[in-house]
Amino acid sequence: MEGPHIPDPQSTLFSPWKSRLHAICASTGKQYYGWVFPAYQGELLKYLVTGGAGFVGSHLVDRLIDRGDFVTVLDDFSTGKIENVAHHEDNPRFVMVEGSILDYKTVETLVEDCDRVLHLAAAVGVFNVIKYPLESLTTNIKGSENVFHACLKFKKPVLITSSSEVYGKNTSDLLNEDSDRVIGAPQKIRWSYSDAKAVDESMAIALHQQKALETRIVRLFNTVGPRQVGRYGMVVPRFVEAALKGEPINVYGTGKQTRCFGHVSDVVDAILRIDVCLEAIGKPVNIGVNQEISIYDLALRVIARTNSTSDVQFQSYEDAYAQGFEDMERRVPDNALLKQLTGWSPKKNIDNIIDDLIAFIN
Repeated sequence: MEGPHIPDPQSTLFSPWKSRLHAICASTGKQYYGWVFPAYQGELLKYLVTGGAGFVGSHLVDRLIDRGDFVTVLDDFSTGKIENVAHHEDNPRFVMVEGSILDYKTVETLVEDCDRVLHLAAAVGVFNVIKYPLESLTTNIKGSENVFHACLKFKKPVLITSSSEVYGKNTSDLLNEDSDRVIGAPQKIRWSYSDAKAVDESMAIALHQQKALETRIVRLFNTVGPRQVGRYGMVVPRFVEAALKGEPINVYGTGKQTRCFGHVSDVVDAILRIDVCLEAIGKPVNIGVNQEISIYDLALRVIARTNSTSDVQFQSYEDAYAQGFEDMERRVPDNALLKQLTGWSPKKNIDNIIDDLIAFIN
């Protein structure tokens, strides 16, 4: 991709929105890609997607563009990649702004000139959270506060992506939206991500209850698919990458801990259904697939589907992360509310997920 491509903001073909965006880029030196149609073009929506160059965010952008909406992405590329959205560069309904949700001026301007906000920007991945706890907390709390403040100022509906991490160590058979949080001690920094996401949820709920802001909350369980990478601790791409190279697959702990994995295409479908569901306003909704598999069995499944010669090796949590690291033995979503509200059901299983990752990595 070549450098910033900024059309003449004085042209009558471009709305005042483009002029203000041009001014931001010119004053801050932030990169800017793409074009945008003027505001008078039809009744389609203009979305702001924070973190839209990330794994889940870029798939959301694809879906929005495919159905005809206008999309502005705000991303600082800390974990997202420009390659994830580069195929939209020449699309007249796509704009890419390189910047941070910690920059309130940028957030405010972009929120003012959109119709709806999908807030996905966050510090993600266990490795990141443990290695950079202060930066992670600041991004996940202060950044979300900036987005909320701007949405409240301009009365813009906002959907935020929370995480099944809010449930902590709760190992109930099915975790529903009212299940208790069971969290480790604050000095075990691994739980700071859970705490930050819980604060985000509380702010969203309070803004709806006290200020009548249209807020929606989706709690994403393990989401996997193309464009996800293993270097931040995501287990399925980490296993697939190792298997394709014939390297040992490192399983942390005993391998008996279980998870449920959803394909990103199913998760994006659920997010967009919730985004237009009036009954979902002001409340959290689980998004996940309750097909449970142990991490050891997952490793064996990956080896089988890649026809790999890799073997499975076990590594303690202390060696993989840090002394005193805690994990949860089980996490299974209850999707009853999501199905009740939207009729959603997943279309892909763990084998589809592994196969799609193999194809993507190859």
